[in-house]
Amino acid sequence: MSKNLKILFLGDIVGRPGRLGVKTFLSEHAGEYDFVIANIENASHGYGLTHKNYNELSDCGIHAMTSGNHIWDRKEIFDYINNADKLIRPLNYPENTPGKGSKIFDIDNGISIGVINILGSIFMPPLCPPWNILKKEIKNIKTKTNVIIIDCHAEATAEKISCGYLAAEMNVSAVIGTHTHVQTADEMIIGNNTAYITDAGFCGAYRSIIGMDIKNSLERLVTQLPVRIEPGLVKPAQVNGVELLIDSCSGQAREIKRINFVTDLSDEVNE
Repeated sequence: MSKNLKILFLGDIVGRPGRLGVKTFLSEHAGEYDFVIANIENASHGYGLTHKNYNELSDCGIHAMTSGNHIWDRKEIFDYINNADKLIRPLNYPENTPGKGSKIFDIDNGISIGVINILGSIFMPPLCPPWNILKKEIKNIKTKTNVIIIDCHAEATAEKISCGYLAAEMNVSAVIGTHTHVQTADEMIIGNNTAYITDAGFCGAYRSIIGMDIKNSLERLVTQLPVRIEPGLVKPAQVNGVELLIDSCSGQAREIKRINFVTDLSDEVNE
C-alpha cells in the first residue's frame, strides 16, 4: 500500500559544530522523518570521517551517509568503510575501490529506498565521468525500488542541473546537490516526478566561511599561502537541508522544502 515518505536530506556536515547542530535538530524533530540522509565528508574537523564520528552520527538518527572528494582524508576510513552499512562513497571511483557507490535501505512494511552518490567531473578530481555509470545503476536499483535519491556532489551548478534533468528522464525521486556549502533557492519538481535543488547547503558554524574559521580562511585567501583552515566556532550552529515528500510505490516526489535552522547550542563551549 502506497504512503508518502517524509525524507530529510542534510547538507554537508562540517566538523563539531555541524555534528552538534544536526544532533540538536534531529532531537527536536524525533520521529518526524521516515528516513534521514546526510553528507558527511567534512564531518571530522572539516576533513573526512573518523570511525568514532560515523558511530556518533549513526546514533543520533542518520540512516544513510553520502560523501564526496574528501571521503579518503582520514586514512582510518580504509579500516572500516567496507563494514559501514550506512556509508556510501561516490559511485564513479574506479572498480575495486573500497566501499559502495550506492545502497538500498529497507524501512518498515517492505518499503525500500535506493541512495546513490556521484562525484561531478568539472573542477573536481579526475575520476570516471559518472553519467553512463549512473544510468546503469539507476536501472539496476529500479528492479528493486522506485524510490531513488541521488547526492550529486559537484562544483559546477550547470553540471548539477544537468544531472537533475538526466535523472528526471529516468523517473528518479530526487537529485540533491552538495559540495559548495551554500544553499540555493532553486528547489523544484522536475517533470512532475523528481525533486531537485542545486545545493542543500551545509551544517556547521553559522559565523564562518562555508563552515570554516573566518580569520584563517581570509589569511589563506589574501596571502595565497597554504594556511590550515579549521572549522568555525561551535556557537551558533546552522543546519541546512531539504525535506522531501515521496510516494513509496511510484517513487514520485510530491514536495521539496528547504531547511535553514540556527541553534545557539548554549550548553556547548566554543573551541
